[in-house]
Parts: sequence; structure tokens; C-alpha cells
Amino acid sequence: VVKGRAEEPVYIWISDQEVEIRPAAHLWGLDTHETAAAIQDETDPQAQVACIGPAGERLSLMASVMIGGTDSRAAGRGGMGAVMGSKNLKAVAVRGTSKPEYFDRQGLLRSVRQANAIIRDNSLAMTQFGTSGGIITTEQVGDMAIQNWRLGSWKEGAPKITGERMAETILTGNYHCHACPIGCGREIEITEGPLAGLQGSGPEYETIIGFGPMCLNDDLESIAAMNDLCNRYGLDTISTSGTVAFAMEAWEKGLLDSEDTGGLDLSWGNTKSMIQLIEMIGRREGLGAALADGTRAAAERLDANSIEFAVQVKGLELPYHDPRAFTSMALGYATANRGGDHLETMTYWHEYGKEWPDMGYVDPPDKLSSEGKGKMVADFQNFMQVFNGLGLCKFIAKAGVGPQLLAEWTNLALGWDWKVEDVLSTGERTFNLKRLINARWGISRKDDTLPPRMLSHPRPSGSAQGNLPHLGKMLHEYYEARGWSEDGLPTPEKLEELGLSDL
Repeated sequence: VVKGRAEEPVYIWISDQEVEIRPAAHLWGLDTHETAAAIQDETDPQAQVACIGPAGERLSLMASVMIGGTDSRAAGRGGMGAVMGSKNLKAVAVRGTSKPEYFDRQGLLRSVRQANAIIRDNSLAMTQFGTSGGIITTEQVGDMAIQNWRLGSWKEGAPKITGERMAETILTGNYHCHACPIGCGREIEITEGPLAGLQGSGPEYETIIGFGPMCLNDDLESIAAMNDLCNRYGLDTISTSGTVAFAMEAWEKGLLDSEDTGGLDLSWGNTKSMIQLIEMIGRREGLGAALADGTRAAAERLDANSIEFAVQVKGLELPYHDPRAFTSMALGYATANRGGDHLETMTYWHEYGKEWPDMGYVDPPDKLSSEGKGKMVADFQNFMQVFNGLGLCKFIAKAGVGPQLLAEWTNLALGWDWKVEDVLSTGERTFNLKRLINARWGISRKDDTLPPRMLSHPRPSGSAQGNLPHLGKMLHEYYEARGWSEDGLPTPEKLEELGLSDL
């Protein structure tokens, strides 16, 4: 836990059991790639560096903490980069040489190896094409976010930005997080055209959708350049792309003009202006200063009813899975503890057809229906919480890992006696604890809602045409399943059941 604020920029260096706070004035202003390389030069070439870029230094509420240098993995959502920046903390670097001890090391290794073979077989497409391999399907089922969530179909543009298209053009390889059997990370290089010379981490699904159809841009190379800029500045690509789309709609509606934008033409699909606007956001310059805290803050500054097309929940821009196509995600977004967030729920996987027999979810529901979604969302939120606590990637859940296997691994690692119900009750306790923290800051049912575009404006075409989620009905069922009051607060009886009554 890092408390307080350093008088001057610093970074924390942890080497085994030794902890140092080192000066970082010479690193302030560097991008995340430069920062990671410099700290590795000063410490250990194998050090893992989590750092902020210029966006975090300037306290952008869209600022991420970036990990892995040029591999560019992100603690992306919720503005954690701004928290580090507010403390004058440029980075935390770690190098450990000890190995963890396990209750049954050989048993754990056997179980993980067996599971890895299944995970690998169930994730071949993700290994080959990354997280953007399913973009065509996303468009076909009405899940793709298009023109700031206004359109329903984009058949002409979708094939130009897929993981398959990336593999045919700019992909040079893939990379894995530590010990991962999937390897969804993309390595790219652009060798021709105005962006020639760009190489490094390639864009993921959310980034491609955000800077692609959300802004009516079908130029994959420009999306790769925007991804690189966000990684270097330390910006959340979901919130940044959502904010760029918001600005484009404001331009279209005449709420922004060339004087406001510093001469930028923010017409849909203008890639040059998009790239310049990202840099302005990262530096908090010009219009970027008004946009650097996301769409809700920008709408408050812009006014003129622009909140109507600020697509966010609790101040966090929605990720790119349409809750009008997968209605469970409407409830998941509305109730997620950190705002518009798919990772707290992931129920759209089940609505796509994935099954979790050890949770009792084997018959996928109608993705367009609002019936029976409350308990399902609560159960999956509980399940997803445990992945966070165990430090596991949620893509292995998509590949077939359920709570039974999580219990097995925990028991082998720690010598516990967990069962499926223990896994899920731990997740339930964690989710309720987060809700209690939010409640202290005034969060309740009034905040468990969606932006107007998701509640009142159906997609005009495509397979989800005309559908809207019935959020009120789902919330009632959800609160009942959670044991919460109609105000959206955990009841004393529920807190007693979870061992949280003293909070």
C-alpha cells in the first residue's frame, strides 16, 4: 500500500525482500516504453516494470498503469494511472529470485499441465488471430459498437480490421504472459506507407472496435498507430476511443467547431485528426484538456445535452459488447463496481453458447431476452471475482476452466479444502465488500443504470435490430438474487451470512 505523496517524482524498486524509493525526476515526461527500458537499465534487465506515461502524470482519469514495456499490458480501466501520478509515483519495478512454495507442488503441476492442454486446444483461434479473431461474428450478431453506438451494421468495414486481416498484413508474431498456454498478444510491424517503421504491441479487440467502427474507421494500420500512442502515453484504449467517438459526434452536431478543436476536422473516420486528438488528450493540451477525464466530464463541460451521447456508466465508458444484443451485459454494466465494465460479468460468453456445468449453466439463454438474467449475472460476477483474487486470466474461463478446477488448484497450492461453493461464496463476499465501499461514497440503485442510448435507442439494423434491455425488471431480479434491498444495498442479513456484518 502506497500512502501519501512524494515531494518529487520517484519510483519504487523491489528486489526480493529489499525495497527502495528512488528519484524519478529524470523519468518524468518519458513515455511508458522509455520508462520501462530506463528503469531496467538502472536496476535489472529482467525487472518487471509497472509505470505511468504522460497521461498519468497529468492526472487524466483515463490514465492506465502499463506493464511489460513494449509488450504493453495494461491495468487499463478506472484511472489508476492518475492515482500514481497524484502521488508522484512514476513506476514500481520488481525483480524476485525466490520460487513460491506449494502444498503439493507435483500435484499442482500435473493438474495445470492437463488443464493447459485443454485450454490450448480450446483457444487455437485466439492464439492464431488474437482477441480480434471474432470480429466478423461480432458484427453479425449485433454486438459491434458502431459510430458511437448509433448504427446496427457495418458489413463493408468489418472484414478490413479483423485478426485474420492483421495476420495477413502487419502481424509478425505473438507473445505470451508468463506461463500462458494461449499467447493472444500481437506483435506487429508496418513496413510501407505513412506509418512505416511502427512496430511493437498490436491492438486487441476492444482497441480495434473503439478506434475502428466506433469512429467509422476501417484502416487497420491507423488503429495500430492509435494503439501504440495510447500505450506510450498510458491511456485506456476503451475510454480514449469512446471519448474520441463522443467528440466526433459533438463535431457532427455542431457542438464543437474548428476553433474548439485547434483546427482539427473531427469528421467520422478522419484518422489523421484522431491520431492528433489522442496526443492532445495524452498531453492535456487544447481540446484534449477537456476530454482527458472521459465522456461524462467532457459532457459536463460541453453541456448542450451532450450527456445524451456520453456512453458511460458511473463515469466509465462502456466496453465494446452491446447490451442491446446481449441483455445480460446491460445488467452487468449497470451493477459492475467500477462502472461500465465487461470483465466483472462476462455473461455474454454464456449467451454465445459457452457452458459451465459445475456452475449449472449448460443451456445458453436467449441473448435478446431480459427474462431470468438477474441470478445469472450475480453468479457470474461472483465467479469472475475469484479470477482477480487468484491472479488468473479470465480467458481460461472461456476455454473451459470452471470453479471446480479453481478449487482444485487452490487446494493443491495452499492445502485448503475448497469446494465449488467455497469458490463462489468467496467471490460473492468480495463483490459485496466492493459494493459496501461504493455505498460509503453514495452509490445505490440510482447509479445502477445505463446511458440513454442503451435504454431508449435500439439498433436500427442487424440481428439485434429493435431490441432494448428491460433494465428495471432485471435489476429487481438481481437485487433479490443478491439479497440486497430495493435501493441496491446489501441487507444486514446478507452481510451476516457473508461474515461482513462488522463493516
